[in-house]
Amino acid sequence: MTGAPSIALAFGGGGARGLAHIHVMEALDEMGIKPVAIAGSSIGAMMGAAMASGMTGREVRDYAQALLSNKPKVASRIWRAQRASLSSLLESAMLFGRLDAEAVLREFLPETIPATFEELKIPLLVTGTDFFGHRLTVFRSGALISTLAASVALPAVFRPVERDGMTLIDGGFFNPVPYDLLEGMADIVVAVDVVGVPHPAGRGTPSLVDLLYGATQLMMNSIIETKLQVSRPDVFLRPAVGNFRVLDFLKMDAIMRQTAGLKDEVKRELDRAISAHLSGRSYTGDAR
Repeated sequence: MTGAPSIALAFGGGGARGLAHIHVMEALDEMGIKPVAIAGSSIGAMMGAAMASGMTGREVRDYAQALLSNKPKVASRIWRAQRASLSSLLESAMLFGRLDAEAVLREFLPETIPATFEELKIPLLVTGTDFFGHRLTVFRSGALISTLAASVALPAVFRPVERDGMTLIDGGFFNPVPYDLLEGMADIVVAVDVVGVPHPAGRGTPSLVDLLYGATQLMMNSIIETKLQVSRPDVFLRPAVGNFRVLDFLKMDAIMRQTAGLKDEVKRELDRAISAHLSGRSYTGDAR
């Protein structure tokens, strides 16, 4: 990639649907591309931190599969973090808002993710929502794990994270796919949207949980569409993940199979964007 344009990467939020980001990481690895900056919201912040720490896409995939394919191991880690059972976390509304996001992340994040932003190998920007400040907050320095916890702190699951005098919740509420934060930081910006939309297949009448998460999806999609009318990334990718729920982490194999085509989409769209950049032409890809 000598002489090639610089690439920045925005990973969006979407809970378990964000496992699809691994395909993007693997595609960049295979193309020999190392992003100059990464921005992430919620699960996208976690994936971005893994990549920024130096992990390859294959390493992230292997780590996640080894962990998520072992239900007793998942339950044990959740129990250690919060004294909550796996079934309670994934199925019951009784635990809404009670889990400690930072404690859970410390149980599940790979040890390669460092304690601070400054120790990362690639600059990382992480979003959080300042609940009482009514605004987006962007972190790029200081303690990393508490920042990631704030970015994933979906109110239906986690308690807010108190940091720097702010009460912080999921960064996706203000900026589900934070590609705009990368403006001016690279020649080409790639954005990956895994928010998805409510999916009715085989579910009958939506439960309270499905309605809550589905309403959040609709809200985030509205934000994304409004942003796209104002500015667009050079490459915008939106894999079909709507039939998976936000907490379907134990369905990783199914998520990865359904989104396997994303890897080729990344390569195809990036090839076009790079060619356009080198020839002086404008290119805005929209792989929907």
